[in-house]
Amino acid sequence: MPEAKTPTRTPGTEGPLAGVRVVELAGIGPGPFAAMLLADLGADVVRVDRPGGPGLGIDPAHDVTNRNKRSVVVDLKAPDGPARVLDLAERADVLIEGYRPGVAERLGVGPRDCHARNPRLVYGRMTGWGQEGPLARRAGHDIGYIALTGTLGMTGAPDVPPAAPANLLGDYAGGSLYLVVGILAALHHAREDGTGQVVDAAIVDGTAHLSAMIHGMLAAGAWQDRRGANLLDGSCPFYGTYETADGRYMAVGALEPQFYAEFMRLLGIPDLAPARDDPARWPELRAAVAARFKSRTRDEWTAVFADSDACTAPVLSLREAPHHPHLAARSTFTEHDGITQPAPAPRFSATPTTVRTGPALPGADTEAVVRDWGLPRAWGGPAPASLPNPNPAVHNPQ
Repeated sequence: MPEAKTPTRTPGTEGPLAGVRVVELAGIGPGPFAAMLLADLGADVVRVDRPGGPGLGIDPAHDVTNRNKRSVVVDLKAPDGPARVLDLAERADVLIEGYRPGVAERLGVGPRDCHARNPRLVYGRMTGWGQEGPLARRAGHDIGYIALTGTLGMTGAPDVPPAAPANLLGDYAGGSLYLVVGILAALHHAREDGTGQVVDAAIVDGTAHLSAMIHGMLAAGAWQDRRGANLLDGSCPFYGTYETADGRYMAVGALEPQFYAEFMRLLGIPDLAPARDDPARWPELRAAVAARFKSRTRDEWTAVFADSDACTAPVLSLREAPHHPHLAARSTFTEHDGITQPAPAPRFSATPTTVRTGPALPGADTEAVVRDWGLPRAWGGPAPASLPNPNPAVHNPQ
């Protein structure tokens, strides 16, 4: 059996994945986020950008999902394009791609091509529908994936359409995080066994997996298969959100009896506390709670519930969140190159992580990557000129 590879920790790098090399074939959505997480953890992530950039996206200088990475530009439609990617794959521990099934193979950079050069490689595939199934070759986005898994249908009030939770639930929770878990597990296997493998991370699979507890509750009769009828979907008067006098909102999660008692006391209606145990009285309780919250502003209620176990918190905006005293004390957000952004997570006692560099600009790191990865001399030329996307239709963003 081949000897397991031990990563070399480069001086000056940080994080538990220092020494791990990752190739990211550029896309949008969950693939870049997964690669960012690996980069945050210290991996040397080289993003292979396409001439002209992705079909969707923001100014590369502000795309924080490309922080802590380096970038080269490769035209996979050019005669030497696939060979350049294979040169990288030969020297990498991980490769991430987000094309539709079969596209990487047609381009000459599929798992078989890469494993022929590097049998230890962990080949991560990020899609919405997965590599097989009737919808595998169809285009899609987060909202469609979570719709089919039943999770979108759980969100929002019963008398309005389901609420779209941005693209956090599908792309990033059901997609990126499951891809990263799969990659880390496959890396462990490769180091123990000497053999790489393909990780098929489908958003539909990951999002369905996230609903495991709810399916258990459904089977036990503790969850109704409709919106606005369950403990955790906003129908319960002591688990939901309420508007305040200034048009802002407070979030309440006082589920346990002791927390609920404190919530009702601080809210100022302790006499109504027994209504908690009688669902027939929940409309009465909800109306009373709503009326109380409408009597003061969000900040006034925040002060009332401060330093309590009432499980009540203000609903903050994206710009407000970094300034909350708790998040500020923990440095949950950080600023780098003038961009406020979430700091790397989770935290490590022995191998701390940080935002080391800003977003990688397409092609800006070619010379350094050629040097550090020991790439062939042909790689040392200037980055290809910016050209229109040669075939945007073949690239499935999810």
